[in-house]
Amino acid sequence: MDEGPLWWPVRRLIDAYRSGSLSPVEVCDQALERIAQLNPLLNAVVLSTWELARGQAVAAEGAYRSGTAGPLAGVPVSIKDAFHIEGHVTTLGSLAHADDVMPHDSGAVRRLRHAGAVFVGKTNVPEFCQSATTDNLLGPDTANPFDPRRTSGGSSGGAASSVAAGMCTLGLGSDGGGSIRIPASFCGLVGFKPTYGTVLDEGGFRAFSPFISAGPLARCVADARRMHEVLADGGSGALGDAAPRRVAWCAKPEGRPIDAGVADAAAAAVDALASCGHDVHPVDLDLGGWEEIFSPLVLADEGERRGHLLGGPHELTWYCRRSLEAAKRLDPAVVSAARAALAAYRERVDRWFGDYDVIATPATATTAFELGCRPSAIADEPVSKLWGAFPFAVPFNVSGHPAVVLPAGFVDGLPAAIQLVGRHGSDDELLAVAEQLEAALDVRPFTRPPAIAAASGASVP
Repeated sequence: MDEGPLWWPVRRLIDAYRSGSLSPVEVCDQALERIAQLNPLLNAVVLSTWELARGQAVAAEGAYRSGTAGPLAGVPVSIKDAFHIEGHVTTLGSLAHADDVMPHDSGAVRRLRHAGAVFVGKTNVPEFCQSATTDNLLGPDTANPFDPRRTSGGSSGGAASSVAAGMCTLGLGSDGGGSIRIPASFCGLVGFKPTYGTVLDEGGFRAFSPFISAGPLARCVADARRMHEVLADGGSGALGDAAPRRVAWCAKPEGRPIDAGVADAAAAAVDALASCGHDVHPVDLDLGGWEEIFSPLVLADEGERRGHLLGGPHELTWYCRRSLEAAKRLDPAVVSAARAALAAYRERVDRWFGDYDVIATPATATTAFELGCRPSAIADEPVSKLWGAFPFAVPFNVSGHPAVVLPAGFVDGLPAAIQLVGRHGSDDELLAVAEQLEAALDVRPFTRPPAIAAASGASVP
């Protein structure tokens, strides 16, 4: 069944624009209509930028006629509400910024605009992106298109929900502690965190400063690659080499508990990697120590940038207030020790890439859980509510290595995913391996989630 252009991969969409068989304005209108239809159920989009989007779509149509179309011309893209669009509000998920109109695009948005993307809306975030679920005081939690009773993850949860629901083709996210990869895993998408420092957002929001990168949420690796090349200001432009790699398969990092179904899906994906000709080695890598680095440095950053809000007139979410209060109590010696340990941690992970080309882990420890109900136990073992459901992403924010999550299958109708990590600067090669694995797994990323198909009155293929 042809699901319509909002479900097409970018290459097919652009080919149709170039041939004149499809208009960017037509697709833009479909995206805006779909946001109006489904957003009351999902709360993925906090601002529908319909006037801007239609102007960009008209410009893209003209660019195709004149032969000047950019690499994303006419492609509907959602923008996480932690990035600035000139003339539009950036709330950062906070009452303190609910009316802040931005005077300029931030760097990632500027690149997407220059590439011809059509900005259909700003997507929901937790307050100051400080949670792995997308909830704040501005409105309802963002829900998962596979089951709107469940979380989409965070902090790019609105972006993931918008792409998975077919409101747009691509979503701009950011990942400072798993914030692209966690919602990608929960929503059945590809999510890519580039090598730290290779994708900038000049003039934008600052948080998770030693760890964060802008990146794509997409339905397939090829689409993620195309968006990444734009965000990286062209990048290498190389397709990458999927020649046989040495893969370290870490099934249970740090011995942390993982749901059996999620573990099985990840293991099956690793078997598919081996069937593609890669040399897979089960290993027990020592990822420990990231929490002692990550937490003090994030708290210090938050305290410096937003500590003044504790005495301000605006109500804060419980998690934001807790973080800022913890930042006030933070011992400077602990921060100094964390900064010193950061370089050593990165060197330790780097050394593993002397023996291996790719590290594979499960993406998360569970599938998406019910809204407001973080698990306190997984596989009958108690876990921290802070990181228990998603402990496998943050180590690679701390190490700075590129990491991609892609769908590995379904557990009780909910997506499960695998994470692949590469050496510093190997972004193109990592995406090439991911694309090869994606083809082997054939998880059908262009099919509507059943809950969304039912809500929109469509049949499920």
